[in-house]
Amino acid sequence: MIIIAGSLTVDPADRDQYLEIFADVVPMARKAPGCLDFVQAPDPVDPARINVYERWDSDDNLHAFRTSGGPPPPDDAPEIRSATVQKYRIAAVESP
Repeated sequence: MIIIAGSLTVDPADRDQYLEIFADVVPMARKAPGCLDFVQAPDPVDPARINVYERWDSDDNLHAFRTSGGPPPPDDAPEIRSATVQKYRIAAVESP
């Protein structure tokens, strides 16, 4: 299993616009083969932060989604100021 997790930072005034512009990515990803979960959500404490969480069954399906195309972002899309997102390879899963 592959988990992509981390955060993006945008200008706080632009966060809602960013999430609205890229809202279609969530249902597209969730319909993609091998996608187990996908979310981009506003952080409840930091007004500039967008939390990212994805769970995929394989690298192949993750790569297929990432390279599947889709419309380019509009020219007026808010700038990402920073991104801290990592890929994690999970060897085992158990109840908490």
